[in-house]
Amino acid sequence: MSIIRPRLNDFYNIPMTQEEVDFAIPFIDEDIPLYVDPFLLWKSPSLQDNSLHLTITNSFNHLGYLVSNGKEKEASEIIIRASECDEVGLGNSKTKKGKRIGEKLALTILNQFTSIPQLNKNGFTHFEELQLLVDNFSKDRVSDIACNFIQSFLIDFTIEQSEKYGIPIEKVKLNNLYNTKTNSFGVEETHLPVNPNSKAPILFIPKRWLKFIPWINTDDYFNSYYIKNVHKDGDEFPDRIRLLNFNRHNYDMVQAYTAIKEKQIENCKNDPLFSQIPVTSAKRKISTITKLATGKTDNADRKFEDNVCQLMTSLVYPHLDFAQEQSRTESGVQIRDLVFYNNKSFDFLEEIYEAYKCKQIVMELKNVHEVKQEHILQLNRYLKDQFGNFGIIITRNPPPKKVIKNVIDLWSAHRKCILILDDTDLKMMTQVFESKQRNPIEVIKKKYIEFTRACPS
Repeated sequence: MSIIRPRLNDFYNIPMTQEEVDFAIPFIDEDIPLYVDPFLLWKSPSLQDNSLHLTITNSFNHLGYLVSNGKEKEASEIIIRASECDEVGLGNSKTKKGKRIGEKLALTILNQFTSIPQLNKNGFTHFEELQLLVDNFSKDRVSDIACNFIQSFLIDFTIEQSEKYGIPIEKVKLNNLYNTKTNSFGVEETHLPVNPNSKAPILFIPKRWLKFIPWINTDDYFNSYYIKNVHKDGDEFPDRIRLLNFNRHNYDMVQAYTAIKEKQIENCKNDPLFSQIPVTSAKRKISTITKLATGKTDNADRKFEDNVCQLMTSLVYPHLDFAQEQSRTESGVQIRDLVFYNNKSFDFLEEIYEAYKCKQIVMELKNVHEVKQEHILQLNRYLKDQFGNFGIIITRNPPPKKVIKNVIDLWSAHRKCILILDDTDLKMMTQVFESKQRNPIEVIKKKYIEFTRACPS
């Protein structure tokens, strides 16, 4: 059964929401667009996280020790092997397969230990500073190196979470397991979840470690530190290469910036995989929606779709995780849909999962004055596979009686359930969202109950 943007738990029919689990649920076909930020481990109140940060730092600084003892080739091989961690599936790759750094970049990284006196003497406290020193060393490398050095912990964490949620594991061979006792990479067999397509092993990552951009990063350094403390009025702004060159020759500036970032520790928080819009923003969006004209005048259909998409994904969270928005064409008409994973996290969601075989919920957006029979038929033709026999149309006005009859007839003949939400329903969901007394998804449940009551018993 094909699922849109499938996740590992969807493949195994294990209902779970991203909100309820401690790890980022992996996608099967693509990476999670977040990165491990070692700074989050450093600032964590958890002693375990602090000790893992120390492991990462010590393992990285061992490279400097090797270089200073004439073992540059050994150090180069380690940093190259550490530079990619496919098992965690983080980043922006659409292939689930990353690429390691080359020998030239590896030597440039190692060169920092010999060319910068402070690093030669003490090593790094936060190796993410390399982003400020070396070109082509970016957040994905920071993340992958951190993950590789603590892969042993990630294996235990993944097995523990798999057992907790009933995710199948099988025997796998890991070719890149770092041993902190010998400071070397080796091969080990263990049991982990695997990607059902490629059979590649999967490691879970704690959500609390993930950010879109590391706390220490080049853009922030340039904007919040360099411009204020280094740049002189009238001087030309350096390009990236000149800035990195300046940082290498003035590493004390980088240290001063890092010290400031350490003091601002309270502001450093992980990024959630999905963020609800604030109440004020939700109220603005419903206000915009209700004032829009129906049809396509002044791009009203597109504005309706954009606003409903941003509003609805927040209103139904955390009970429904957003899969994606998509467009499809039917009879020359472009139709925009929202697709959600049905995690059975609410009683009525469990009912539609069982009664209508609905593994994903499709919501079709229609900025029309009146829903017609053709709109019902369009969605009806689409209701198969992962959507089962359940779908939702989001439109502007309550449907006319003849359309309600068509929907009931469709249920009687084919046991298909199509709910129709209008502006007043979205308004009510937004009010519930604001009050925080109940869950906005209860408005959809109410619609569902009304529908089932109207159907012949």
